Amino acid sequence: MRTRRAATAGKLTVVLATLALVVAGCGGPSPRAWAASVCQALSPWRAEISKLTSSTQQQMTAQTTPAQAKENLVRLFAGAEEASETARRKVEEAGVPEVERGTEVSAGFQGSLGKMRDAYGRARTTIDGLDTAQAGPFYDGVRAAVDTLNKEYDASALDTSKLDSPELKQAFDEVPECR
Repeated sequence: MRTRRAATAGKLTVVLATLALVVAGCGGPSPRAWAASVCQALSPWRAEISKLTSSTQQQMTAQTTPAQAKENLVRLFAGAEEASETARRKVEEAGVPEVERGTEVSAGFQGSLGKMRDAYGRARTTIDGLDTAQAGPFYDGVRAAVDTLNKEYDASALDTSKLDSPELKQAFDEVPECR
């Protein structure tokens, strides 16, 4: 009898703990908390992308061999790809903001960062596949890869017109992490 009660109590504890997790998972972070988390995720990403842009421009004009330029560009684009995935993952970890259409807002941010990650990955793969035997064709290939990257990057921008949230707009304007 005692064993049966202990087993029942143990099952009840597990059910209650699971229910508590489910209920706790229903409410997402406040708009301010979510905006702060997103800005903390995007700040290092922006810095990395800025560094990439500057470094790519330098590589395109530097007096290096095609093999050196290829190695440097592949490394730079791999870094941007990794930074984009890290930012995407951190936005995912921020959860869903407690606002109307919060799921769509979070998914939009994650989707945009995922598309950027993929664009950098494709640019890295394209440049890694270029032949470095002749400088002219190599740099033409690099320019084409960067042009494609820029188009894909522009196309991956988050369309905020459908995800407009006054609470999130205010939060992004107010939290110190976003300044």
